Order: sequence, then structure tokens, then C-alpha cells
Amino acid sequence: MLHSVSNKTTSNASRAVAESNVASQPPRKVFEHLRLGVGVIENLLFGAVMLLSFAFALSLVIRAGLSLAAVGYGVLFWGIMAYLALPRFHRTMTSIYVPDYFIGRSRTQEGLLGDPVNLAYNGTQEQVHAAMTAAGWTLADPITAKSSVTIVTSTLRRKSYPEAPVSPLLIFGKTQTLAYQQHVEGNPAQRHHIRLWKCPDDWLLPGGSRVDWVAAGTYDRAVGFSVFTFQITHKIDENVDIERDHVVDTVVKAVPEAQVSVIENFSTGYHSRNGGGDAIYTDGNLPVVDTTEVNPADYAEAAKRTTAVLPGEDHELERTRPISITGAAVFVVITALAAILSPLVELGELRREFVGDGLTSQETTISMGVYVGLIAVLNVLLIWLAWKMYHGTGWARLVLLGVVTITQFAQIIGVITGAHHSVGTVLSTSTGLLALYALTSLSAREWTTRADVVHGREQA
Repeated sequence: MLHSVSNKTTSNASRAVAESNVASQPPRKVFEHLRLGVGVIENLLFGAVMLLSFAFALSLVIRAGLSLAAVGYGVLFWGIMAYLALPRFHRTMTSIYVPDYFIGRSRTQEGLLGDPVNLAYNGTQEQVHAAMTAAGWTLADPITAKSSVTIVTSTLRRKSYPEAPVSPLLIFGKTQTLAYQQHVEGNPAQRHHIRLWKCPDDWLLPGGSRVDWVAAGTYDRAVGFSVFTFQITHKIDENVDIERDHVVDTVVKAVPEAQVSVIENFSTGYHSRNGGGDAIYTDGNLPVVDTTEVNPADYAEAAKRTTAVLPGEDHELERTRPISITGAAVFVVITALAAILSPLVELGELRREFVGDGLTSQETTISMGVYVGLIAVLNVLLIWLAWKMYHGTGWARLVLLGVVTITQFAQIIGVITGAHHSVGTVLSTSTGLLALYALTSLSAREWTTRADVVHGREQA
């Protein structure tokens, strides 16, 4: 009996200690459920944006008719379909039928199968970077507002841009960690380029081999239209093995410490297409470049040739702010300022509406003041949210996404029903959809999530 009581006492004490430990730890399950709930809300808003895009595009077709404005509406229709509706449609559908585990292929932001994995690396980020820069490869800039402006200006001035960004592709659910390129002098439409993804810890290739990085090397041969979304994009050379071998040859010749082994028949040799609809061919072999013996200090001079910033370096977060974040903030601020100024510009019309409701002159003045004040306060709040999002606050992006989706829904219903049919309304609606496109992009989601981690706001 005494033994039983002792066990019971010990058990109660252990339970008390365990409960105390649990109470003192962050409620991880609560945060996991919160993240899941946020994900569900964001996916619902994403679906709403897709439906709004299709509805608005349809209204443009109906509106255009055979008038001279049909050309302008046609261009706007192409823009909405190519950059809003179709990408959202593909992203929704491919989430159902395309596997989200590693199959030796990258994926586009729309979820379509992208370039094949045809290279792998072993070594730290610094060792890989040293080997690539020594071999004459330039680290690509991320797609930001600054790099986008540089692309335009360099094209107009016919100047080369060795650090020009490459489009994002995904493996392990994330965009490439590093991207390198070699530009073709005098032809901005052509370039050698390779994307690298850092492998998760303790992750193995199919077949059991361990590597630190997987990569996809391809050669841009021209500029054209995507078969699946009709976006303007680079077209790649179909024999991706040639570019794979070019990457390996440049590294081996420039860096004696780099060793190469080949995993034969890593994937079955095949003919297929990438996310832009380009034909691709590979023999299925996977060269593995080992840079573990490379000393980055020996190749420091070569690394200085690039102005791009490696992930994790000082100010990297600010310098890699995606253009989607900048664009969304600009669109929201412009829309908010227009909403604030609109009642002030149309005070006469606004007064007639209030007088029509049977109000006295004094009541009209008070009501107008309250109305204009509320609009100003709400839109200043939107500008503040845009500022917070611009500096990396994830919840601010979600709030903006919800508010802009609701306002766009009401505006597009007005366009479709004919309640709002002015050219200004059509342009305003287009601007709002662009803001939604930016807010729901993977680059915006990834960057704000990473910013939350860097700023210490996410609790484990």
C-alpha cells in the first residue's frame, strides 16, 4: 500500500513538472494552427483574386465590341489574362495534380514543371560562390525595383547588365538560393545561366546520394511568348546537357580543387517541356561538383567582380526586397491618395448628394466633414499598412490583401453590371488587380516571411 502511494505521489509530481515545463514553453501547436489558419485564408483570397481576374477580363471583351478602343481593351485583356488570370489558374490546378515532392524538376511560380535538375554541388555557400566566380560566372541580382529599372535602362542604352536577374523557379517549395550567369556580348536575349537550391539537412537524392545543392543549368537562346501563360519570357535551348557540360567544364578548368563525379541514369533520358513550353532534352546523368576542398580566400579577387549580395550578408534583406512588394506598396499608396483627394475635388457634387437626403445646411456640412474625415483616416491607415509591409511585416500584407480584395470585388461587380463604366474606373480596377497580383505573389509571401524571421517576430 505504501509502495502504491509512493508511485502515485511520484507520478503526480512528474506530471506537475511536465505541465510546468509545457507551460513555460511557447505554445507551438497554437502557432502551428495559427499559421495553418492564415494559410487557408490566404488561399481563399488567392482564389478570389483568380475569379476576379477572369470576371474583369470577360467584362473587357464584352465592353470592347468593334469600337476603335477595342485594340486598347485587347491589350489590357492580354495583360490581365497573361499575368493575372492564367498564372493564378495554373497555380491552383497544379497544386492538385503536380507532386510537391522532389521529382528532379523545378517548378514555376505558376506551379508548372520547369527546368530539369541536371547538376549538383557539395560545399558551403562560400565555397560554391568562390568556384563559380573564379570560373567566370556572375551572381545574378534578385528581381527588385532597382534591378528592373536597370534592365530597362541597359536595354535602351544597349549596355550589358552582367548581374541581370533570372526568373524564379522553385524546388523544396522555395525559389533558388543562388543564380549565376554568363551574358553574351551584344545580345541581351541570350545568356548562360544556372540556378542552385540549398538542400534540406539530412536530405538524400533519389537513390541515396547526399549532396548540398541541386542545380538547373540552361541556355537562353531568344525572347518569346510562353505557351501556357502567353507571358513574354526567355526561350531556352532544348539540349540542356550542353549547358550542363559547359558549367562543369568552366569550373574544372578554373578551380583545380573542384572534383566532379557523375551519377549515371539519375533520371530517365527524356524529351519534355518546361514551364514556358520550350522543348527540353537530357540524357539523365547528374554531374556532382565537389567544392569542399576550395578555399574561398584563394579566389577572393574573382568574387569582388560582382555587386550582387549573397543570401545572409549584411543588408541582404533590404537589397533583395522583391519588386512585388515595392509595386504593391506603390499601388496601394496611389489608390489611397486618390481616394482621399477625390471627395475634395468633387465637393460640389458631394454637397448635392447630401442636400438631396433632406439635410439642413449645417447638417450637410457636418455630415460631409465626417464622411471626408473617415475616408481620410481609413486610407491613411492603408498607407501605414503599406509602409509596414514594405519594411517586412507579414500581417500587414495579409490585412492589405483582404481589404483590397473586398474593394476590388465591389468595383468589378460595378464594371460588369454597368454601374461603373468610365475609362477611369476600368484603369482603377486594373491598378487594383495589379496590387492584388503583387500581394499574392510567392516572392512577396517568401520575403515577408523571411523578414519576420530576421526581425524576430516569428516565435518557434
